[in-house]
Order: sequence, then structure tokens, then C-alpha cells
Amino acid sequence: MSKIICSAAIRGAQKIYDRSEGLYKEALAKYGPEQEIGFPNTAYYLPIIYAMTGIPVAKLSDCGKVFDLCKKLIPPPVRETTPLPYLAPTLDAGMATFFVEEIAEAIGYLTHPDRYANAEDPTAGNIWLGAASDLIFRKRGVEFVDGTAPGFAAIVGAAPDAQTAAKIALELQEKNLYVFMCGENGGKRFAEQLVEAGVQVGWSTRLVPFGPDIHQAVFAIGFACRVAMAFGGIKPGDFRKNLIYNKDRTYAFVMALGDVTDEWYANAAGAINWGFPTIADTPIPQVLPTGICTYEHVVSNIPHSHITEKAVEVRGLKVQVAKVPIPVSYGPAFEGERVRGEDIYLEMGGGKTVAVEWTTSKRMEEVEDGHVEVIGPDVKDVSPGTRLHFAMVAEVAGRAFQEDFEPILERQNHHLINQAQGIMHIGQRDIAWLRISKQAVEKGFTLADIGKIVHAKYHQDFGAIFDKVQVKIYTDEAKVKEVLEQARASYNHRDARVENMTDETTDTFYSCTLCQSFAPNHVCVIAPERTGLCGAYNWLDCKASNEINPEGPNQPIQKGEVLDARYGQFKGANDFVFKASRQKVENVSFYSLMIDPMTTCGCCECIAAVLPIANGIMTVDRDYTGMTPCGMKFTTLAGSVGGGSQSPGFLGHSKYNVTQKKFLAGDGGLLRMVWMPKRLKEELGERLAKRAAELGVPDLIDKIADETVATTEEEVIAYCTEKGHPAITMEPIM
Repeated sequence: MSKIICSAAIRGAQKIYDRSEGLYKEALAKYGPEQEIGFPNTAYYLPIIYAMTGIPVAKLSDCGKVFDLCKKLIPPPVRETTPLPYLAPTLDAGMATFFVEEIAEAIGYLTHPDRYANAEDPTAGNIWLGAASDLIFRKRGVEFVDGTAPGFAAIVGAAPDAQTAAKIALELQEKNLYVFMCGENGGKRFAEQLVEAGVQVGWSTRLVPFGPDIHQAVFAIGFACRVAMAFGGIKPGDFRKNLIYNKDRTYAFVMALGDVTDEWYANAAGAINWGFPTIADTPIPQVLPTGICTYEHVVSNIPHSHITEKAVEVRGLKVQVAKVPIPVSYGPAFEGERVRGEDIYLEMGGGKTVAVEWTTSKRMEEVEDGHVEVIGPDVKDVSPGTRLHFAMVAEVAGRAFQEDFEPILERQNHHLINQAQGIMHIGQRDIAWLRISKQAVEKGFTLADIGKIVHAKYHQDFGAIFDKVQVKIYTDEAKVKEVLEQARASYNHRDARVENMTDETTDTFYSCTLCQSFAPNHVCVIAPERTGLCGAYNWLDCKASNEINPEGPNQPIQKGEVLDARYGQFKGANDFVFKASRQKVENVSFYSLMIDPMTTCGCCECIAAVLPIANGIMTVDRDYTGMTPCGMKFTTLAGSVGGGSQSPGFLGHSKYNVTQKKFLAGDGGLLRMVWMPKRLKEELGERLAKRAAELGVPDLIDKIADETVATTEEEVIAYCTEKGHPAITMEPIM
């Protein structure tokens, strides 16, 4: 390895160690050794230290052993007489750099708790987001597993100007990469340059400004470590498997923009441990031989016009970008983009006008594949700030197409349209809401391009189940309202079809093993009356998925003999789960969290837990960050029962499942529900009320406690007793 790089990295590591140790000693003197430290709302302590050493740094006193370890890891400065090679001690110095930087950042949270926005997107007064909370991590981290986001670019420093920064960011977004930003160069910072150029930053656009200094690079590496532990099943302290997992699975690299300091070299040396190379725009020494990284370790002096292409090449990333024939950039990175206020050129729906989307099947001779037609005013016919009515009808034909597939395709419109830069799409069916930005219109975007997106992506993602699709877009008010009535009739027909299905009248269930890449023993079994715990799949979705990909994760299961009707145990399902879980799970109950509950992965929308003294159950959704009556927050629950474990007394489930008739029927069903977050009650309000009326307790919602009246089990008991909750008099749950 380059002697210049090694010397600088070791010097930088020592500088960062000295600074961090100084902060530690000051904190120790001020707060004492028992003072708790950490990153807010995270379950993995200080994740790099925890992943590499297994040391759970929870208090200031825990830091001492880490500093002792770092003293051993950082070698003496490189001298003229030092024999080659320099690689191993430099990598150790880089690892120590991350350890002490992580401690320094944790102390920073203690001494300056408001230094970061601590949100998913920047606030009005703070663009720096700091460490990702578990809520953000579980929402975004799975994208590194399922391929939605193949990796990330850790950008350190700043481009020469805001326009160059925006161009580099756009190129990375188009390759579906996340962009993690920190550090400054010459008083400039990449994230600030993006804001200057009018680019939206935050987790929603995959342009994540972690912090203003180089030390916040630990948030990027820590995110990678958490992905390996949470989704890869790597145990804390198993550093070798964590590093290999990231080298093979997380296609990340460092992009150094500007003069490289000793501290930058130290952080780059640390990143190489994970197989993440550095690509620089300045003429620093190169490290071209392969070894730790897949290809070169350090490549330098790359022009800004080619730096993204070179970084992708050096990291060995095979990017597959969907080619959609529209005049704006397209990809998942733009899905969270918002079009607001003065940026709006055209708005449709959102309660201000009618907006409806409907996918329906037609005979083969009725569909001309690729035909897109706009009936009524288009973008060119209106002035900025206009509102129009909107109806989009996607007419699909195919020999293998079934009526049940219509809502599957229709449900994709939201994220497919949202992936166009400058286009915002919210909702579905007859509550859709679209905004088209002035920037998109300037580039030539029209309503016809929405149809082109639907045509291209339907074929790319669902081509196995249909042959042709044409799209008709209406903006004429009378025609839109005519389509609205037709669509609503179709919606009602579909809902009745699904609602009328029962587990008893269905012989075939479906598996979902999508999450086995990070929860190897987890097998989700989806039945008509039990949606997938992630909320993304119901029985019809799995049926369609199996038609599209017969060898995929959604396999048909013949439920076979009914072994226990109360708890929902079926021989065929048990046999399938035993085999698919690698012989780890023998029996599974569909309708109980007490007896052989279904396994839980990290993607569940909600987690239910028994409250034994209250003789009931509670549930909490991942959006609720407060404490629950079982004594654990959602993040703690997910860390305890996720990962594919079968945990009696706990169960991952979807929001929709709460109001399905078979929800925990073996344990008493919805009448056992004694606590849930207020916002979740409101979200499920209409369906909860309907289900409660069916159970003969129409005021059940008012009898269920929430965080406004109870945060402990004792408070739940008092509230439910006062309200006469049915769970109080039901048979003992345990």
C-alpha cells in the first residue's frame, strides 16, 4: 500500500484518537461513568463498535475498554526504515478511527442533543440529520437487501460548485444509490451545495446529509454494520462475517471531493476494511492492486464528468436502470421527492379536483399495445398553477391475464409514477393526487408521459402475465366523472371478492420467503384472512406473484388436514414451514400469539404482545416511537422477536390484519385488544368500528386504551376496568 497514504492515515487516526479521548475525559468528569450514551432510538448501541467487537457501549464507563483497544490498533508513525507492507497496520488504524469517532459522536449527542435534526428530512433550521433512527433504518435498510438500493456513495468534501454537485448527485440517484454526505472542503460542503442548487435532500430523496464534518462518516459505516446484523443475521462481534457481508452485498464507495487531509485518509483506510474503495478528484497516490476491495482500493484524479462512472466501475456494481421513454430522469431515488408551492405547474386530485386511476382487463382485439391517448387539456394547454380533473385508465389484455390481477397492477401506479423526477403521486383508486413540477414541464414532460411510464413498467415488471396495455388519460370533467363511476363499481366488486374469501373455503395458502435473506428461518404463510405481516401482500397478491414467477418466494401451500381449528394449525402448512425454515419451526398457528405463533421478521408493520395481568393483548406499529405497556418500544420488540424467531406471547402482523375476522381468534380475537397507539386506532377507525359491531361490542374502540390514558400495564388495567372492556371478564389468556 502507498507509503504516503499509510503515513497520513496513521497520523490522522492518532489525531482523531487524541481529540476523541479529550472529549471522553471531559464528559467523564462532568457526567460520571454511569451516564448513558448512544444514538437516539437505535437498538445496536454504537453499531460499528458493537458489530466489530461485541462491546455494548451503553455508558461512559464502557468507553474505556474501547480506547484501550484502539491504543493497540493504532501503530506508531510510518518511518523511513519501516519495512513493507503497510496494509495491515493502516487498516487497523482506520478501524480504530471509526471506533473513537463513534464515541465522540455519542458524546456529542449527550452534550448537544439538538445538534442534528433527528428526523427523516431536514428541518427549516438544520439540514444535518445525524444517525438514522431504527424507524428510518428498518424502512430504508431492507432496500439494501432486496436490491432496491444496491449500495451507497459516501461523499466527503464538496464539488467545485453547486451545479457540479447537483449533476453528480443526479447521476448517483439514477443508479438507485443512496448518497451519504459529510465533511467540508475549503469551507464548502456537498449537501449545502445541493440545497443551493435547489435539490431536495433527505432520506426521502436518498440524498442524506449526515453531518458537516468528516467524523460523521461513522453514520454511513454504522448503517452498513446495522444492515448486516439486522438483515444479514450476523451476530455482534463477528467482525469477519460482517465485513465479508458488506463487501459482497453492500456496493458502497467513498467519493473524496477536494484536498484530502490526514483525517480523510484515516476514514478512507477504515472504509477499506469493509471493501469500500475511495475515488478522488485530486491527484493523491493510488492503490491499484486488488486485495481487500474487489478491485482497486484508491483511484485518484478523476474528472467530475466521469467520477460517478469510475466509482461504479471500481466498486464492481452492476447497475440496472429501467429505461423509460420520458424527458425527465427516472428511478426509485425520486420516489420520495415532493413538489410544493411555487414549484407546482399542474395539480390534479388531492380533494381539490377529481383524480381516479383504474386498471381493467380487455379482450386482445380491443387493446393496441403502447397506445397512449390524452383526452382533454394537456400540460401545454394550461398555465402554471392550474388544477385539472384526472382519470387514467390502463387497459390490459393477455392470454394469461386474470381479473384478479387488475388490482395488483393498479396498486403499482403509485410508486411507478412517483419515480419520475419532478412528479409527485399520492394515493390510489379514486383518492389519487398528482403534482407536476415546473422543472419537469420545462424538460418537456406531458400527461402522455404518465401513460408511457405505466406502459413501460407494467411490461418490465409484470410482462409474464399480460401481452398488451394501452393507457387513456382524461382531463375533461364530464368524461372524468363518467370513468369515476365505472371505476368505483369495479372497486366494489373487487372488495367483495376479497372480503368474501375465508380460510375455510380456500384449500391453497401461499408462502412468502422474501425476507429469508435477512431472517433465514422466517416463513410467512398468507391466507385469505391473514395478510402478510409486512402489509404489502395479501392472498391475491401472492397468487398473482406465483403466476408471474412460479419459482419465486410466493409458493402455493396445500393446507391439508385441519389439526386445530381454534388456533389455526394445518398439516400442509406445518409441513411446508418445517421444510422452508430449515427444520427450525415445526408447528405454526395462524390465529394465536400464545401457541406456536408464526415467526416474525424485521419488516412487520405491527407487533402484538400479551399483557398477562390485563388479560389482554396490545399492539404497536412501527411509526409509534413511545414506550408501550409491555415495557418495550417498537424497536426493542423488533430486535427481540424479529429475525425469524418464534416467540410465544409476541407476533408480527400487518395493520389490515387487526380487523380481519381470524385475527388472533384462538386467543379471543379483537376483543382481547386492550391497548394500541391513538394514531393507529384512528387510521383503522372505520374498519375497527365495523368489526366491533360484528362482535357485539360497538363501542369497543372507546374501551381500548392508548398512550393518552395509559403507558403501563397497571394503567391499562385501570382504564379497561373503568370502561368495562370485555377482556377483563374473558377466560385467562395464560
